[in-house]
Amino acid sequence: MPPSEPTRIRIPSIRVDAPITALGLDPDHHLSTPPVAVKNLVGWYRDGASPGAPGNAIAIGHVDTMTGPAVFYLLGVLHPGDLIEVIRRDRRTAVFTIDAVRIYLKSAFPDAAVYSPTARPELHLITCGGSYDKRTGYQSNTVVSAHLTASR
Repeated sequence: MPPSEPTRIRIPSIRVDAPITALGLDPDHHLSTPPVAVKNLVGWYRDGASPGAPGNAIAIGHVDTMTGPAVFYLLGVLHPGDLIEVIRRDRRTAVFTIDAVRIYLKSAFPDAAVYSPTARPELHLITCGGSYDKRTGYQSNTVVSAHLTASR
């Protein structure tokens, strides 16, 4: 698929249907996150691949907020074979099939495996996960890896 900005993400098996906003890097060169006050919003790394185009598209969402569960609260219960649909500005939908759902300690996060460019269209969804500490926050990240299997 040619590049096109994503506008919405749907993950039917966990009832996600959320708008997407473009994100960049923060001053420390880490991926920014969507505003924490907006529970149902996913961020897309605008300087990477667009979902459906060749390359590795990155999307990030919160697992929860101060008031309860957020858009990626159930990300960790997804399974290989589940589908992710990304609606794009060009009105096409990129359909991805999940290959893996993994939890990584933040201290051992595999940057190269998650963020490196790819030849085929891929999608990585990232949220916080693992145990939570009030002083330091979540200790891990949940990462869902998927590849393009259809377009419509």
